Amino acid sequence: MIRLEDILTPDRSLVNVPGGSKKRALEYIANLVAREMPDLDQQTIFESLIAREKLGSTGFGNGIAIPHCRLPGCPAPISVLLRLEAPIDFDAIDGAPVDLLFVLLVPEAATDEHLQLLRQIASMLDRSEIRERLRQVESSEALYQVVADAQKGQ
Repeated sequence: MIRLEDILTPDRSLVNVPGGSKKRALEYIANLVAREMPDLDQQTIFESLIAREKLGSTGFGNGIAIPHCRLPGCPAPISVLLRLEAPIDFDAIDGAPVDLLFVLLVPEAATDEHLQLLRQIASMLDRSEIRERLRQVESSEALYQVVADAQKGQ
């Protein structure tokens, strides 16, 4: 089974990211992934995330969104964790603005694996103590460490 700390890196765990809007946050994610993985096209990543949002918001509640999509040319699951400097409207199910984004990009063919990873993310973020720690840490390394520690505890 793939674990979150295997697909998330400290370089893709960032605090105090400028948000602005849902669209700007998704553009930021696409740019970040494309910079780190030049084989993946920034515009394709962005369009895939937007297309998924059009099916229904990935705003999960409690200030969290889990933007995710299948991505052409994606070799393996990739995750990004962002804490925004200010909450943004993400059309979340509870109407609350979002300040934590846990992104999951998976290969086009991924099915069970994709769902399993989404479940891992959702169950981790369902725990209020994890959300609090993610919101309190000061550095990107510490943000990543919260996820690694939470996974060890499961």
